[in-house]
Amino acid sequence: MENRSLQETYAPHNACFGCGPANDKGLRIRSLVQGDEVVADWKPEPYHEAFPGMLNGGIIGALLDCHSNWAAAWYLMKRAGLDTPPCTVTADYAIKLLRPTPSNDSVHLVANVTESTDDRAIVEAKLIAGGKVCATCRGTFVAVKPGHPAYHRW
Repeated sequence: MENRSLQETYAPHNACFGCGPANDKGLRIRSLVQGDEVVADWKPEPYHEAFPGMLNGGIIGALLDCHSNWAAAWYLMKRAGLDTPPCTVTADYAIKLLRPTPSNDSVHLVANVTESTDDRAIVEAKLIAGGKVCATCRGTFVAVKPGHPAYHRW
């Protein structure tokens, strides 16, 4: 996969606001596998701010949600020995905003699966900016089956 993100590799036509490579107006997160973690670096623009110099909390939530979902999909793919990831959706997630997130430089996302079954994964993630953890996330992501509205929508 070299420098291709999980999104570019497995869902190049995905138009998701947070992680879709095909959404020109989206955040276009690029999640990369690094050992047992899934990581991403993302650069905010001024229109992502809540106020000058600080990243909007909703954008933080979208970053952590989409990045965690891809960590879950990748993990479930590897666990099952599949060639492509299952289509996963967010069942729940909780964000903790620990401190204001500066928007003057890239943010770094790190996600790890902490628990899993055949069709779901619990992911813990963090957003780091300026060398400090600014937000954390814990969520449950579920592989969906035919008949679900999100099935094969990537």
